[in-house]
Amino acid sequence: MSGLSPQWSSAAAAAVALVLCGGGVAYADGPADNTTPPPPSGPSGNTDGKGNIYASATHSQIKVRQVKGPTTGKRGNLTPVDTNWKPPACWYEPVMTPEQLKKFSETDGSGDVGVHETWIGKGLWTDHYRDGKPDKNFDDTWSVAPGYKDYNIGKKGYFWRSVAPDDTDPDSWDCGRIMFWQDGNTVPKVPNAPTAKTLAEYAYDQVKIPNTEIELKPEGKSTVNLPTWIWLDKGTFQEVTVRAELPNTDLWAETTAKPVALHLEPGTDDAETFPASGECTFNDDASIGTPYKTGDADKTPPCGITYLRATNGQPYQLKASVTWQITWEGTGGTGGPLPNGTFETTQDINVQEIQSINR
Repeated sequence: MSGLSPQWSSAAAAAVALVLCGGGVAYADGPADNTTPPPPSGPSGNTDGKGNIYASATHSQIKVRQVKGPTTGKRGNLTPVDTNWKPPACWYEPVMTPEQLKKFSETDGSGDVGVHETWIGKGLWTDHYRDGKPDKNFDDTWSVAPGYKDYNIGKKGYFWRSVAPDDTDPDSWDCGRIMFWQDGNTVPKVPNAPTAKTLAEYAYDQVKIPNTEIELKPEGKSTVNLPTWIWLDKGTFQEVTVRAELPNTDLWAETTAKPVALHLEPGTDDAETFPASGECTFNDDASIGTPYKTGDADKTPPCGITYLRATNGQPYQLKASVTWQITWEGTGGTGGPLPNGTFETTQDINVQEIQSINR
C-alpha cells in the first residue's frame, strides 16, 4: 500500500490510516480497536448488474442453494459442537475481467483492493493496473505487488481479490494480497486460495435445519415419579444438503447435515433421564424413542424423563437439542467430515404431585 511505513505490521495494526496519494486516497483499517469510520464516499458493495461485486470485499460471490431437505417451517442455523471451530475467515475469489476492471477504474475508481484496503480515486487504480506502477501488498512483509499493463486486456482470466465475510475477525488479515491476476480456468497457488473444502465450510453456516419440536406423553403436565415419554416420529427430521459454487472456477461442494441423536436436559437436578446419558439415538427408520400407548405409564421409556419434584409456579425449562452429523463432498472427489452441529429448543414443563383420593 502506498505511503504507509513498513514497520506497521498488518498483524499488529490497530489504527486507521488515510493515505493521500498522487491520484487518490488509500484507506486502510486495523484489525482490532478501530474507532474512525471510512470516509462517507467509501464503497458500499456496488455491482456491475451481473452480480460481480466491485466495491466491497466483505461480500462473497459464492452461490449457495439448498438441494435436499425441507424448505418451509421454522428453521435455524447449526451451532458447531466444537466451539473452537469456525469457517474460513478469508480467501480469494475472481472478481473482474480485464474489461470490467478498465471500466471500473476509469469511471468509478472507488472500492476495495483487498479485505483491509480501499482505494478511492481513479489514479490509484490506473497507476497500478493500467500503467504498471508497483504497489505493496497489505501483509506482514509488505511484499511487492508488480503492476500491470493496460489491465491485461487481451488475456483470458480474472483479477482475484480477498474476501472476508467478517472483516473484524483478526484472522481475516491472513489475506493481505491486493487484487491480482490469475489466468483463466486455474486457481491461484497462494495461501488462502479457495478449495472445495473452503466452499463446504462456508456452506456450513448456510445450512437451515428444522426446529426441535418433541412430542410428550402425558401432555400438558407431567406427574412426579411417573415417566414422561418423548419421541420424534419418522420423517420429523430429514437430511439437509446445501450446494456451494464459486463462479468462474470449477469449485463446488455439497454440505450435508444428518440428524443422529436427541439430547435432553430436564431443567432441574430433580429428574432422571432415559437413557441416563440423556442421549436418545435415532432408530433405523429415522424416528426417536417409542410412541406412548395406553398402559405404558409404569414402563420405562426408551427416551424420556421422570421428574422427582413438582414445580411450584415456575415450570421447568426442558431443553431438547438434536445433534447433526455434518459431511461434505466436492470437486475432484474430495470430501470428508466437518464438526457436528446442534440445534436447541426450550419448552415449559409443569410437574404435578400424584393426586390421591381418600374414601
